[in-house]
Amino acid sequence: MRILVTNDDGIHAEGLACLERIARALSDDVWISAPESEQSGVGRALTLSEPLRVRIVDERRFAVVGTPTDCVMLAIQYLIPGPRPDLVLSGVNRGLNAAEDVSLSGTVAGAIEGMALGVPSIALSQMVRVFHDSERALFETAEAYGPGLIQQLVKAGWPDDVVLNVNFPARPPEEVSQVEVTRQGFRDVRTRYAEKRTDLRGRDYYWLGFRNEPSRPPEGTDLRAAYEGRISVTPLHIDLTHMQTVHDLKSVIGGAPPKLHAAP
Repeated sequence: MRILVTNDDGIHAEGLACLERIARALSDDVWISAPESEQSGVGRALTLSEPLRVRIVDERRFAVVGTPTDCVMLAIQYLIPGPRPDLVLSGVNRGLNAAEDVSLSGTVAGAIEGMALGVPSIALSQMVRVFHDSERALFETAEAYGPGLIQQLVKAGWPDDVVLNVNFPARPPEEVSQVEVTRQGFRDVRTRYAEKRTDLRGRDYYWLGFRNEPSRPPEGTDLRAAYEGRISVTPLHIDLTHMQTVHDLKSVIGGAPPKLHAAP
């Protein structure tokens, strides 16, 4: 099995080294294509306004001055000689990628690009209790359970238009005993915020950050599983159509385009 590994934390990230070890437990045909620098929060961004530069780290390792989407696209279409990969693994991200974060995540985007190019893809993330540089991510949990879980998922298979989003809880391996197939949740608190600051020339600027405030997610969601110490596996797809609203709007909109009526 030929495996392509990518991430959004950058070519030097500890989580990428963890994922490479996971991949090598499954195959000896492993390729790495990852961003030269951290690309967290870029989502599915493509680099369109400047050239993409690739640094060849070694025979099967490439650092791309670009996004995770760039990395996967270049690797599959240009950088890897011979057969295309059988599997794309993206991560292991430092921090949870669940709920509404999946639409921002470069980790999930790397997996989506693999899927879009016809390769089964899995995103993997390791939850941290507090998102701060002083907090150590327990990558040993992802490494302990990642190979067996990926092997089981590949054997089971999933639809061509789906990516699997795996989140490991912020617990050591010996405290994790369950895997749960979940749905995408949504936080009931706002964790993102901007702090206004002033530079030394008196100009205002803003620094974006996150509050470490847990939400109260319902059962069956990715967030609830992670909070309660279970490994979460969430099938995702990029069809964002809300079918109930499609049905509701068809009863009032359709046929000839409406004309503006004068206000009474």
